[in-house]
Amino acid sequence: MAKRLWISVCFMFQIIHHFHIASCFYLPGVAPEDFHKGDPLRVKVNKLSSTKTQLPYSYYSIPYCRPDHIVDSAENLGEVLRGDRIENSPYMFKMREPQMCHVVCRLILNAKTAKEFKEKIDDEYRVNMILDNLPLVVPLRRPDQESSLVYLHGFLVGLKGQYAGNKEEKHFIHNHLTFVVKYHRDPVTEFSRIVGFEVKPFSVKHEYEGEWDENTRLTTCDPHAKKLISGSEPPQEVEDKKEILFTYDVEFQESDVKWASRWDSYLLMTDDQIHWFSIINSLMIVLFLSGMVAMIMLRTLYRDISKYNQLETQEEVQEETGWKLVHGDVFRTPSNSDLLCVYVGTGVQFFGMVLVTMMFAALGFLSPSNRGGLMTAMLLLWAVMGLIGGYSSARLYKLFNGTEWKKITLKTAFMFPSIVFAIFFVLNALIWGQRSSGAVPFGTMFALVFLWFGISVPLVFFGGHIGFKKPEIEDPVKTSKIPRQIPEQAWYMNSVFSILIGGILPFGAVFIELFFILTSIWLHQFYYIFGFLFIVFLILLVTCAEITIVLCYFQLCSEDYMWWWRSYLTSGSSALYLFLYATFYFFTKLEITKPVSGVLYFGYMLLLSYGFFVVTGTIGFYACFWFTRLIYSSVKID
Repeated sequence: MAKRLWISVCFMFQIIHHFHIASCFYLPGVAPEDFHKGDPLRVKVNKLSSTKTQLPYSYYSIPYCRPDHIVDSAENLGEVLRGDRIENSPYMFKMREPQMCHVVCRLILNAKTAKEFKEKIDDEYRVNMILDNLPLVVPLRRPDQESSLVYLHGFLVGLKGQYAGNKEEKHFIHNHLTFVVKYHRDPVTEFSRIVGFEVKPFSVKHEYEGEWDENTRLTTCDPHAKKLISGSEPPQEVEDKKEILFTYDVEFQESDVKWASRWDSYLLMTDDQIHWFSIINSLMIVLFLSGMVAMIMLRTLYRDISKYNQLETQEEVQEETGWKLVHGDVFRTPSNSDLLCVYVGTGVQFFGMVLVTMMFAALGFLSPSNRGGLMTAMLLLWAVMGLIGGYSSARLYKLFNGTEWKKITLKTAFMFPSIVFAIFFVLNALIWGQRSSGAVPFGTMFALVFLWFGISVPLVFFGGHIGFKKPEIEDPVKTSKIPRQIPEQAWYMNSVFSILIGGILPFGAVFIELFFILTSIWLHQFYYIFGFLFIVFLILLVTCAEITIVLCYFQLCSEDYMWWWRSYLTSGSSALYLFLYATFYFFTKLEITKPVSGVLYFGYMLLLSYGFFVVTGTIGFYACFWFTRLIYSSVKID
């Protein structure tokens, strides 16, 4: 794979993203910062995170060393929703000036603080830090590829273990950190830019002679004697009345990696063959469905339409069977048409948000250097896309001879967001109960409500007004006054059966990529393969459209004209399989033990599945809507 590059001015190269062959400049995130030798480097601390609890906590929620004054960094909307809490720390470096065994602070544990550390060690919490907008990582060698490194977010608070010859399990804290700051130096200006921030944590029971004061020299590590921590020292146990000394080393390494490419090692994708397999697998599904659609359109329909147009007498018309017989009922207003309009409008709004977000992400505008940028962009785009959501629902409502467009627009503006907000509020209350930093504060909640009521709702109404003022969409055939009786259907044409069958192929097109997305969300790993994701999204779009068209045609051929809701539910049922897969993932890949964490997982996956339902359902609906209008407009009706 060619060298990965970040955002560029060249659009075509960035769409593919993984195969750049042009040299382009870095655009997203913060601007590069140049450092002279000796310039201060301020390390910031972020949340404590755990894959076992999924509940983030602020760094100072446990008694780590504190600076004189704790200063919160300004977080954007996405960062707050992710639970990020970025604050200053007592860790201070000087550019290109190594430090050895620098003492940060001394702590005497009591029963309460010892319990707090033990709880975080039991739940495998990791400490996250930031230097020059780069996250702190722990490099590990892959067991299958010795030359390849894997980077883990942050370092563990501590470990559990046993002393030799003792079966009792003890808790040990990582109190010594060996930092490695990698930098790229400009040979002309001598300026340096930080391109890497790594750490190797140790648990060390520090020793010293005499009484402790600020000038006491440690015997376990000593900068004057050039004595470093080797990892063979006795570990620091966490118990009541134990003394803990927090120390660190800093090493500076010059690197050939340039600032614009400093995220590449974090995001290097070593398993791209799996993604290609996913795409090829999905393309096979698309080719199969495309063949079926082509057969229907080019052979069956062409033959049927030609024969039907040659009929001269009404008696011959009545002798015909199949989809042509229901021409007088196929565009009859369905039951619960208002609800269908609402869900179609919501789906269009959601689809617009997803499409534009993926385009920006594939072009690199939502890089990981801009923490929370992806979520912030999605929320803003959701609000703005209310315009096309209101337009679509009002347009369809007018087709169903509706007159109260304000009522349908109001439902579109409030139904889906209300359900999502209610679930989110309950989940947030659970997080508040755990005193986690992941709980959304009142100010952020107000910002979300403002996005909804201040931007989304007015735009939905404006779009609805425009849509309702447009001329009504004309049906290609007239609807009869008396509904036709639907004959008894074969078991395989049963609505529930065909709907459930219809969701399998769209889910099959995305489930491999879904695994990596879930791993990124719940196992806190980097995900930045939006090029692949965008291709998979396009395949999903085509698959949803084609499977709905095929099943809609079979339905009409069996003289069942109730296709409106079934077309939406056919492709939308893939969301059911998504939720079932999320359940399988929970029990096979995650180690969540706390009931609250389990409720959070299934709550958020329910929201994700609900969003997936409205997007895929809307795609299927519009595909079937276009298909029926196309075939019936080609038939002459007397």
